[in-house]
Amino acid sequence: MARQFTNIAFTDGVKEVQSRYGSRSIYESFLKHGVSEDILTAKEIDFIAARDSFYMGTGNSDGWPYVQFRGGAKGFLKVLDQKTLGFADFKGNLQYLSVGNLSDNDRVFLFLMDYRHRRRLKIWGRAQVIDNNPELINQLMDVNYAAEPERVIIIQVEALDWNCPQHIPVRYSEAEVAEMITPLNARIQELETKLAELSNS
Repeated sequence: MARQFTNIAFTDGVKEVQSRYGSRSIYESFLKHGVSEDILTAKEIDFIAARDSFYMGTGNSDGWPYVQFRGGAKGFLKVLDQKTLGFADFKGNLQYLSVGNLSDNDRVFLFLMDYRHRRRLKIWGRAQVIDNNPELINQLMDVNYAAEPERVIIIQVEALDWNCPQHIPVRYSEAEVAEMITPLNARIQELETKLAELSNS
């Protein structure tokens, strides 16, 4: 476990509650062996490249949190280097809640889920909203994905943490289900062909 995650997430209030419920000493033991800086390693890079969606949390000027779903082609969230992420931000419902929140508070939280393998990655960072940069949009946009990009969001990674798989339901995407049933469909076709041959003999 990286120490930077706990520096951000373990506020005085969180530590007090951990002490009250008995988990504080456990985390203190883990942190003695944690690394001091979070970077995106091959493990995180491969995981991010395989995702076609994530949840993005921001906070407004009144302190209210907001979570928005972001989806796109697989790998639309790009790893630019070991501390930087970026993605083309598509046109949506025109409320601009996340972008507006980031204009007041650049802190951002990404929650990436892999339901099939029951894995999740949390990323804390600071976001920069970039408008009117067609070159950067072209760099980050998948030309085969049907969406209208409006801007780019670049995220400097401050911390990350992998969660345990407890309570994550196993779910499959349409593409994953199609892949899984391909051999079954082939077997059905084979048996139907044999039945047709027998009925004609």
